[in-house]
This record gives sequence, structure tokens and C-alpha cells, in this order.
Amino acid sequence: MATAPIIVPKKQIYLKNKDMLEQIHLSKNTYCSYKDPVNDHQYDIILPTVEKINQRTVAEARRNRSDRIKKETGVVIDPKKIPNTDLVFRVTCWEHIPMAPKKIPKSATTKKKKLDDLFELDLIEEDPVIDLPEIAALDDAKHIRLPFPPFYHYRIDDKKQPYIVGKSHWIGDLDKGEFSKDHGQVTRTLATMYIKLCDRYATRSNWRGYTYNEEMRGAALVQLTQIGLRFDESKSQNPFAYYTAAITNSFTHVLNSEKKNQNIRDDMLEMNGLNPSWTRQNAGKKDPNFGATVTNIDITEYNIEE
Repeated sequence: MATAPIIVPKKQIYLKNKDMLEQIHLSKNTYCSYKDPVNDHQYDIILPTVEKINQRTVAEARRNRSDRIKKETGVVIDPKKIPNTDLVFRVTCWEHIPMAPKKIPKSATTKKKKLDDLFELDLIEEDPVIDLPEIAALDDAKHIRLPFPPFYHYRIDDKKQPYIVGKSHWIGDLDKGEFSKDHGQVTRTLATMYIKLCDRYATRSNWRGYTYNEEMRGAALVQLTQIGLRFDESKSQNPFAYYTAAITNSFTHVLNSEKKNQNIRDDMLEMNGLNPSWTRQNAGKKDPNFGATVTNIDITEYNIEE
């Protein structure tokens, strides 16, 4: 008698902060150029300026490298035995980023258009010459908008002098290359994480009952693709909370928009003597999500526990 085949249950895989941090790092590397792509891409510490590379930050970088090696390989290394020349410092830097194109105020362009129309109709004798004021785009010290804040990677030589070994938003050689912000992309694994997070959040009890649940998921996915790489590893090691706050932000925005349209529709029905929706008729029952405002959520704060 043949025995029934043994069915092995499929292993459940959960999203972890460690895996998400790894994919964020790999995605950012697609926008970068390094002197040695194998050894220079992995940073040991993030600093605001190159002047912060000192004895204290070097010691902290040694400890970070020792902890990372222990987690990856299980080998315990004394931080004091790690050479200074092996350390990589990530420093936020805008020097290689072009300035944003300047824009003209709408009021000035409207005034110029009116004068041009008068000139074409022969209502004024001379074509007016107007010096239109220029206002720089307000974005990160008037630089162009990027998928994530730019940075340099530094090493230090035997004389403890820093030198550049990597640039973000860069193509080609570090000296002869050129700036580029569109050649990189998120990894396939990180994109799958975005989708899974949105789908899972949409099944929560306070969201799954809405008929526009699909629109909520779509808006949240678009939001993640825009801000997903802006996660700052120097402030937190919890990207799960950062992404969850962004998803909540998007779901609440769609909810408020739909509620507003529904109220307008119900008002028009009542004005014409017709019955409004069941939601308006049962308005005495409180909706836990109605009235929530997007501004109550700040995705720059990551102190939310997973």
C-alpha cells in the first residue's frame, strides 16, 4: 500500500528591520560610484561633516565594524586591532549636487502676459521689458530634489588625513565622472517589501471594510516609492516604523478625501429631497478613523516600536 506524500508546510518569512536596512543600503548603492566597489560601499559610521572625523568617532567606527563582523560571520574581533585605514566614514555632503533651477513667481508672469497682450493689440506703443524676479526652489539649501540625501565616503590614510573613496548620485570615475540622479533604482526585494507592507496594512480591522481599500493601497505604495530611500540610518535603525507611519499617512489622506466627497454627495441628495447614504443616516455611530488628520503623523520621527 502506497504511503501518502509528506507535505512540508511552507516556511513563513517575516519582514525584519535588519533585512530592510540591507535592501535600503543596496538600493542606495545603485546611485553611487566607488573607488573600490567591493570594500568602499559599506560604511562604519555616519557623520554630518568631515571635520567630525576624530579620535572619538574613529573609536566608534571600530566598534561598529566589530559588531557588524560578529553579526555577519560570528567571528569576534577586538575593535582595537582594526586598522584606521580599513574604516569607511559616510559624510553628508551637497558639494557635488547642482543647484535647483530658479523659478519665476506666478504674479510676475501674469503681469508680463497681460502687458504682452496689450502690445499685440496696439494699446501700448513699445514692447515692455520687465525684469522678472527669480526665486530659487526651496529644497535642501536650494539644491535639486534627490531620492535621498547625498553623501561622500571617506577613508583616512596613515597620517590620519581623509580622502574620498565614494560619491552618491554619481556615474563614472570619482574625478572625471558626472552627476546623475536617475540611473539607480530600488532592489526587487525592497519593492516587494513595499507591496507586502501595503497589503498587510490594508487587512487591518479599521481599514479593510472600506470599498476604496484598493485606492488606499495604491496611494500608500506610491508614497513609499517616493520616500522609501529617504530613511536616515544615522537617526534610527527601525525602517519598519518609518514605512508604517508613511502608509498610515497615505491611508488617512485617502479616507479624508473620500469622506469629503461623500459628504458633498449626501448634501446634494438631501437638497433634492432624496435619501442620503446609509453612512449619513447612521451618522450617530462614531467612525474611529473619520476626522483623522495627516499632519498628526511625522514620518521623520522613528521612535515607534515595531
